[in-house]
Amino acid sequence: QVSISESGGGSVQSGDSLRLSCVVSGLNFKWASLAWFRQAPREQQFVAAISPEDGSEKRYADFVQGRFTISRDNAKNTVYLQMDTLKPEDTATYSCAARPATRAHILASDYRYWGIGTLVAVSS
Repeated sequence: QVSISESGGGSVQSGDSLRLSCVVSGLNFKWASLAWFRQAPREQQFVAAISPEDGSEKRYADFVQGRFTISRDNAKNTVYLQMDTLKPEDTATYSCAARPATRAHILASDYRYWGIGTLVAVSS
């Protein structure tokens, strides 16, 4: 059974940083595409994705604009999202998703396994 658990969310000020973590178990982590999505009030948005194995392929949403960095540690079965220069519009619940793959996937419909999310609140 696959289990996904996110952590690292919180309430911060505009311009601050946060690092989200996501631990995945029950899946061959090394060969999984991993992604972060966020649920804003009106829509779910893709944030970032990383390819299996060495994570050499990284994909980001346009709104990230170089502020976020996705990374993975296969030894710890963990994927991270470093978020810098946070803005109030980044306020959302951030969820981690995983799937067996050979490349990075950016569509939510491609992912079978999801965590429940961690809330990020950015005030101005």
